Amino acid sequence: MREQWLPAPSGLRVCYTDFGGSGIPVLALHGTFGRGRIFAGLARELAGVVRIIALDQRGHGRTDRRESYTCDDFVADAAAVVERLRLAPVVVLGHSRGGITAYQLAARHPELVAGLIIEDVGPVMRQPEIADPVLPVRGWPAAAPTEADLAAALQARGIPDASYFLQSAVLAADGRCRFLFDWEDMMAVQLSGVGDWWADWLGSACPALVLRGEHSSMLPARLATRMAAQRPGTRLVDIAGAGHWVHDDAPRAMAAAISDFLADPAMGGGPGRVLRSPGG
Repeated sequence: MREQWLPAPSGLRVCYTDFGGSGIPVLALHGTFGRGRIFAGLARELAGVVRIIALDQRGHGRTDRRESYTCDDFVADAAAVVERLRLAPVVVLGHSRGGITAYQLAARHPELVAGLIIEDVGPVMRQPEIADPVLPVRGWPAAAPTEADLAAALQARGIPDASYFLQSAVLAADGRCRFLFDWEDMMAVQLSGVGDWWADWLGSACPALVLRGEHSSMLPARLATRMAAQRPGTRLVDIAGAGHWVHDDAPRAMAAAISDFLADPAMGGGPGRVLRSPGG
């Protein structure tokens, strides 16, 4: 697992984690508050099948902050990375907010995307379909003396398990435990994902896998069923016992679903869509 950097056309300095190994390249896009390293467990489960290359998206992890966090920004960043790393056409895995970027990338740049793996997000991110599409985080603590103190501060704000957030916490030069992201930026990221994105979801033709956690708070079962039914070439897999963070809650089951999907002959997909291992 190596963190590396590359420049995007906008001047953004993008950090990405290449988990290495053999297998089909998969570009992974984390959700809000995340970073590329969150996919470490999934990468271990998929060793020899998939080589995950995971971005720290703008404002997250060790990638630069920016004033703008629109859908167009995230899509442009992902497209630039695919082109710079010569991955196209590539399978794109997106969790939550990153899943919206994944299917928008496929709709707007079909030549770059061979297949989609969408983890626990749908084509609608708004009320009433989603009860709480935005977590109100303005004014939350940026740092604390220790990681345990930082976790306690989030628990006081209604986050019973802060482990996902803490994957983006590091020991700073002042000796305190500090988040790599800015809470105001995270509000902007969340708000930019609020909307009706059906046109984007239906706007591509590559094979797609939708993974829904059984106890998901972000992808209701009825919406997931409709999502798969209305887009040809889409399969839906419910992951038992998992919540919104399927890659953390059930990495083995998620890996099995991805392996089955990638082994499907439909993933050949026609001219320009043959999946390749690195160097293949």
